[in-house]
Amino acid sequence: MNRNYGMQIYVPFGGDEKQALASTTHLAVGAHQDDVEIMAQHGILTCFGRKDINFSAVILTDGAGSPRTGGFYGAFTNEEMREVRITEQKKAAAVGDYAALVLLNYTSEAVKDPKERGVVEDIKNILMEAKPQVVYTHNPADKHDTHIATSLRVLTALRELASEYRPDIVYGCEVWRGLDWVNDDEKIVLDVSDRPALKAALLGVYDSQIEGGKRYDLAALGRYGANATFYASHDTDKMTAAIYAVDLTPLLDGGDIAGYMDGYIQRFAQDVAKRIKHFQG
Repeated sequence: MNRNYGMQIYVPFGGDEKQALASTTHLAVGAHQDDVEIMAQHGILTCFGRKDINFSAVILTDGAGSPRTGGFYGAFTNEEMREVRITEQKKAAAVGDYAALVLLNYTSEAVKDPKERGVVEDIKNILMEAKPQVVYTHNPADKHDTHIATSLRVLTALRELASEYRPDIVYGCEVWRGLDWVNDDEKIVLDVSDRPALKAALLGVYDSQIEGGKRYDLAALGRYGANATFYASHDTDKMTAAIYAVDLTPLLDGGDIAGYMDGYIQRFAQDVAKRIKHFQG
C-alpha cells in the first residue's frame, strides 16, 4: 500500500499489517477519533471475539482541532491534542478487538477539499487491501461538515473501484444528526443490545472529549436506547439498543447523492402530511 505522509497502521495485537487488513470483513471509515465507536458499534459487536470475521477502522483526520476549554486538556497545543486523540483511538481498537486501525492523519480542511485526491486514493487502497463485505460510514444528511465530506470521499472511492472490491452493503450511520426521521420502512435498524460494558468501555476511552466537556459516551448510549424504545409505538421493545442507518449501496453505481438523500426527506414530508390530513377529517 502506498502511504501518505503521517499515515499509521496499527495492529492492536501484533502481526502483519497486510494480513490484518486482508482479514477484515467489516470496515468503518470515520472522520474523527471516536466517530467509529459511536456509529459502527454494530460492526464492532458483530465481530468481537470471532475468528471468522474481523472489524477494522479507518480514521481520516488527525484530531488536532479537537475542542477543549479549561480542565486537564485546556492548555494542550494542537500537536499535543493530536497525540492524545491518536492514543485514545488505539486504546479503543484494543478494547474492541479490531483487526487493524488505519490513521490517515489528514487535516479536516484536506478532507473537506473536493480537489484533495489523496484522501480518495488512500481510501481506495485500503478498500482494495481489505475487500470488506460491510462498510460503515457517515450518512450524507449529517450536520457536521467533515462527516459529510467523509461520506462523499468514501462513496467516490467505492464508485471508482472495480466491482470485485465493492462491499455487499454500505451503511450511512448517525452521529451528529440522528436518523429517526427516516420512514420506518426505509431505515435500517442495527441491533446493538449486547455487551453493554463493552459499548461503555469503547466510548469511555475518549477522556479528552469527556473531560473537555462533550459527553459523547452518555449521548451515544442514550440515543441507542431511545432508538430501540421509540422505534415502534405499538409493540413492546424487541431490543434495548439500536443504531439507525440508511442504505448507501445503491449510490455505488452512480447517481446524485444529494438527490438520493432528498428522496428520504421528501418521503418523510409526504408521510407527515398524509397522517395530518387523515386525522383532520
